[in-house]
Amino acid sequence: MQYRHYKGGIYELVCEALMEADHTPVMVYRGQDGAVWVRPRDAFFETVHVDGVAVPRFALAPAE
Repeated sequence: MQYRHYKGGIYELVCEALMEADHTPVMVYRGQDGAVWVRPRDAFFETVHVDGVAVPRFALAPAE
């Protein structure tokens, strides 16, 4: 699945995993440049405020 970051980048969701230290659920995702990132699941799916408007940090991108 691909997600669009609120700043415009497109990221491929690689998998959901658990942080070894405390079992926090994390999302593993890859940018178009090949960089791999990890973010806590709650933060990945949280709402952020942009110019006073609440938007998802990552929104599911339409299938191409």
